[in-house]
Formats: sequence, C-alpha cells, structure tokens
Amino acid sequence: MAGDKDAWLALFADDAIVEDPIGPSHFDPEGRGHRGKEAIARFFDMAIAPSRLEFHFEKTYECGLEEANVGHIVIVAGGFRVVAEGVFTYRVNADGQMAALRAYWDVNAATASARRI
Repeated sequence: MAGDKDAWLALFADDAIVEDPIGPSHFDPEGRGHRGKEAIARFFDMAIAPSRLEFHFEKTYECGLEEANVGHIVIVAGGFRVVAEGVFTYRVNADGQMAALRAYWDVNAATASARRI
C-alpha cells in the first residue's frame, strides 16, 4: 500500500510467481502469471504503481507456509473505483520469502463494479 516498489520486490524469492488474477486478464493475456522478479516488477508498474489499493479481508486462514484471505480489494485508478471480491493467497518459502501470490477474482465482475469518482 505504500507504493514502494523496491521494498515490495524485496519480499519475493527470485523464482516467485504472481497470478493476479489467476488466468487471462489485461495484465496477463496468456494467463501464465508473472514469474521472476523482472516480470513481477513489470506487474507492479502496470497494476500497482498507478493505483491506490485498500485491502478488506473478512477472514484469514493460515496453514503452514500459506495464507488465504477472503474479502475484497478496492482499486482506485484513472478516475475509477473498482472492487475485486475474491480469495487472495500467499505462500512463502522456507526462507520466509514470497514464493507465490495468487488472486482468485472475476475480471468481469470487477469491471462491472467500476464507478467514476
């Protein structure tokens, strides 16, 4: 939420993957995810840097090295407010570095929620 790209990238393992959302989207047309720090940096530039994000998780489930959060993320960008409802999962490796960030949300539903601000 601080918008600090270097600090955010430092959380990830070199071979980490970000799938946000899982499957094809305007951020990832082929739906393969963003693997490795260089690809994750590009994702940051496309999706996070131009946005203000608010995380609203109603439930969190921690299991071993993984966590699942149920709720929604509010994205404010380009004069619009969009709500992405879903399940957001995080997995760290044995060194505590982020190995996977996966977001289960429906692109069409989020797009339909867009409101001009």
